[in-house]
Amino acid sequence: MNDITPFDPNLPAAPEPAANGEATGDDASILPHSVEAEQQLLGAILTNNDVYDRIASIITSAHFYDPVHARIYEIAAARISKNALASPVTLKAFMEDDEGLKELGGPAYLAKLAGASISAFAVRDYAQMIYDLAIRRELIALGRSIADKARRVDVASEPKEQIVEAEQSLYKLAEQGQTESGFKSFLKAVTEAVNVTNEAYQRGGGMAGISTGLADLDKQLGGLHPSDLLILAGRPSMGKTSLATNIAFNVAKAYKRGQKPDGTEGAVDGGVVGFFSLEMSAEQLAGRILAEASEISSHKIRQGDMTEEEFRRFVQAAKDLESCPLFIDDTPALPISQLAARARRLKRTHGLDLLVIDYLQLCRGMAENRVNEIAEISMGMKAIAKELQIPVVALSQLSRQVENREDKRPQLSDLRESGSIEQDADVVMFVFREEYYKEREKPGDHELDKMEEWKQAMERLHAKAEVIVGKQRHGPIGTVELSFEAQFTRFGNLAKAWQQDHTPDY
Repeated sequence: MNDITPFDPNLPAAPEPAANGEATGDDASILPHSVEAEQQLLGAILTNNDVYDRIASIITSAHFYDPVHARIYEIAAARISKNALASPVTLKAFMEDDEGLKELGGPAYLAKLAGASISAFAVRDYAQMIYDLAIRRELIALGRSIADKARRVDVASEPKEQIVEAEQSLYKLAEQGQTESGFKSFLKAVTEAVNVTNEAYQRGGGMAGISTGLADLDKQLGGLHPSDLLILAGRPSMGKTSLATNIAFNVAKAYKRGQKPDGTEGAVDGGVVGFFSLEMSAEQLAGRILAEASEISSHKIRQGDMTEEEFRRFVQAAKDLESCPLFIDDTPALPISQLAARARRLKRTHGLDLLVIDYLQLCRGMAENRVNEIAEISMGMKAIAKELQIPVVALSQLSRQVENREDKRPQLSDLRESGSIEQDADVVMFVFREEYYKEREKPGDHELDKMEEWKQAMERLHAKAEVIVGKQRHGPIGTVELSFEAQFTRFGNLAKAWQQDHTPDY
């Protein structure tokens, strides 16, 4: 990158920086940089301050290779940000005593920069070049750091920890310089909105998001939308993990790859699913999915108490699911930063269309108190959804105050430990099975009238569940009724009375 012809032979060459400790001597000459691009960019800014607004989102002073250029840019940026003029004359007062500038010819160098600037037309290209070269230098420095740490055999620094640390550094580097962020024109926003609506229309007016495999839930939510954080909450034994597993399995099972309406390659149906199981092991989770697919009781699978025909069905279901794009990470107590890094890695290596986290309170944050830690975790999950442009379904516990009410149906105020979960979520859903509570109200055998009422209630509630949508930013709230087969830990579409009495029209 050093073979660019200088734009002005009268401009002195900037000396190789040694003060920042990056490299010196012969080693410094191999670091990627372009002094000429830096000179052109600075000259354009000093000639026309309006240029700064076009490149401020791309680079900072830290991206300049030459430390004198970095200081010139920093002072110019500070003045322009205050609506003050940044020119060779105004900057001279701030840099008269700058030793580095004196080596380049003093304040006269500022005038030469402005005088030699050819055009402001290509400033974004220069800025992008400076940024790209800075990233290359950081990659070189990171590679050296990784190599140095690997050479040092230290008890306190295990190789696995070094790998995680290196990954985090790389992802942090990858996150920098998102030049497409910032304001969008209304035209661009409207075009994106029309494209989303067009996708829904092409699907027959069903939904714009990914199907959960549960028709009534899809109708209520419009599918699972990219960049949305969906909280699925419930008390223990309500079946929230089962519902999350069912949705993940349905999405992965329906996965088809092809050309999307916008012309890019990706999932045209279903999707690649990442499942962070912080509570159960990957084997236990796989067992649940196999119970649903093979229609064999999960209890039987755990005990190994199966007939030969059931075992064959079980093995066949396992074979059928081998190619299912469902990836499970059962590492316990993951910090939210590592969870984000692993999600990014999965998206990069295999693709990622849906992320499920079971469950939110088992993640770890950096905050000192629990309320702030939960707030950090929920914000981090919403950030993952926006950054990766995928729906994130996070399970959450509910407080015990639900048990003290006569009506056990959950409310938003029951979300445990932090109100930030409710604020950050785009959708909050509660799983509720009244059958679970009614079963524990069984009267004594001598109370015949009560026993009859109880049996009727149990018959009405048997194998039924409710998903209560308590919050939805982009749609209505309400209750969705589902079927629930406890032995297979499977939620399904609940047949309505009219569907049972009539054959559907085709």
